[in-house]
Amino acid sequence: MKLSARIAAPVAALVLAGLTATACAPQTSDTSAKGDDKSGTLRVWLFQEVGNKPKEKVVDAAVAEFEKAHEGAKVEIEYIPVDTRAQRIKAAFNDPKSAPDLIEYGNSDTAGYVKDGGLADITEEFGAWDEAKDTDPIAKQSVTVGDKVYGAPFFVGVRALYYRTDVFEDLGIDPPKSQAELISTAKKIRKAEPDLYGLAVGGAYTYGAMPFIWANGGELAGETGGTYTSGINSEKSRKGIEAYTSLFGDDNCPAAKCASMGGNATVTAFASGKAAMAIGGDFSHAAVEAGAVKGKYAVVPLPGVAENSIAPAFAGGNNLGVLKSSSHRTLAVDLMKSLSGKKTQAQMFDAMGFLPTYTDVRDNAAKKEPFVAPFVQTLGAGAKFVPASPAWGQIDASLILPTMFQEIVSGRKDVAEASDDAAKKMDAAFTEAG
Repeated sequence: MKLSARIAAPVAALVLAGLTATACAPQTSDTSAKGDDKSGTLRVWLFQEVGNKPKEKVVDAAVAEFEKAHEGAKVEIEYIPVDTRAQRIKAAFNDPKSAPDLIEYGNSDTAGYVKDGGLADITEEFGAWDEAKDTDPIAKQSVTVGDKVYGAPFFVGVRALYYRTDVFEDLGIDPPKSQAELISTAKKIRKAEPDLYGLAVGGAYTYGAMPFIWANGGELAGETGGTYTSGINSEKSRKGIEAYTSLFGDDNCPAAKCASMGGNATVTAFASGKAAMAIGGDFSHAAVEAGAVKGKYAVVPLPGVAENSIAPAFAGGNNLGVLKSSSHRTLAVDLMKSLSGKKTQAQMFDAMGFLPTYTDVRDNAAKKEPFVAPFVQTLGAGAKFVPASPAWGQIDASLILPTMFQEIVSGRKDVAEASDDAAKKMDAAFTEAG
């Protein structure tokens, strides 16, 4: 999950999309609804943004249209804190009487919520929905478990390379075109400008590290017959881990300062003028614009191993899902379509900067706002997703990958030992999840 990214967040309060997950609660008993009321009040939980008013305005407009088109139906929207969402949502799965009908959730939480028995299977309705045919395949993957669909993508978020145009101009260098050049450029900048991180990196920035693993041909896990096995200790994954961890040190981003940094801290370092480069999301744009580097930066896709290639990025973002316990299934699905449809997503992009999940709507957004282009380019090059296993929430919450990176950059373990240990922990989580 990106949980969700918050475009409108100031620098000090960045929230990265799809990144927060929590340990899995016990699987719920059958909470399937008994009946399908075509009138009454629908309860909806959406995430509270930092600077929520623009989101509320778009949602209110969509709700007004929905209520006008559905006589006898009313909608109550509650905006819930992102940090405590997991506890509230899991509790709702276990208590249908107090549960909402429709929720917003981080897209990396899908498999866990399905295992918990909380989300309704809407495969048939999604397949019959005309707008759904234009959904980005990666976004659709984030609502799919097995061959069934459990929601509608609400927005997608990916990361690219932010860089300081003034620093690059002063040093007479161009944006890097390969992963090796990215690493050497970062160290060149650090040597010339000792007060700057060449490239801000974080030992706790899992989603910033993943492109290095994927670009080298590695995978987080492999799946056979519904069973997942960690791939983090494969030869190719280790090459990516080595590339990423080589950026921690006095010649770029000192481990003593950078080992504990997460995505928020790396983007904040860039926005505040302490780094020449950072891996940030489309959702980081407003925060960077509010920082000291406004007017002195640009964005390009994060380069892959081959020259002029693009490293695969994690496709974060949020989804909307109907709860299995809803006694207003038909209305809830219709409302889900209204809130995640093309019209609302276009308006949400204008209001919050959330990147649309429809390819045509996203292309229009890129034409309207040039800053979107590198992120659309990155998606087009082939973004990737986390394993569609309910174990991922536990893996993420247990900080297995950040622990691995931190063990390496601190010198406590080498890449082979740290990745083997991480793989064992991941496999244990996969086995426990079933």
